[in-house]
Amino acid sequence: MTTREPARSREQRKQDVLTRLENDEDAWVATASASGEPHLMPLSFVWEDGSLLMCTRLTNPTLRNLLPGGRPVQVTLGHTRDVVHITGTATVIPATELPKSSGDAFAAKVIWDPRDSGPSYTYFRVVPQRIQAWREVNEIPDRDLMHEGAWLV
Repeated sequence: MTTREPARSREQRKQDVLTRLENDEDAWVATASASGEPHLMPLSFVWEDGSLLMCTRLTNPTLRNLLPGGRPVQVTLGHTRDVVHITGTATVIPATELPKSSGDAFAAKVIWDPRDSGPSYTYFRVVPQRIQAWREVNEIPDRDLMHEGAWLV
């Protein structure tokens, strides 16, 4: 028989989420085309000013699905026994309009600077509207940690 850890408090889960956002490098990003065709892509990110900064090629379906901007996106970190699930809105930021400090932070964290890879890469920022976190079934009832962009704890 498998023994489950006791459920973490929502406060502890919020701290664990913030730690993952600061330390993790990659996440799964789910978008949909205007016709509803889903697309799932792993992308690197940096947590900056309460949002996730990501980068991909202009021709990637992820970016095409986010244009013209303000489109919904889902981002997931972790694995099935330690999930951070973020629903947010994405805004596309051309590399030429990205603040230098943001580009530097991204490059330092992921050890790659898209600004050196030519104009085919652009950034987008995901502003969380809802964040959920859980490890086991005992944490599912209180999994909501953010709602409508405001932390609940």
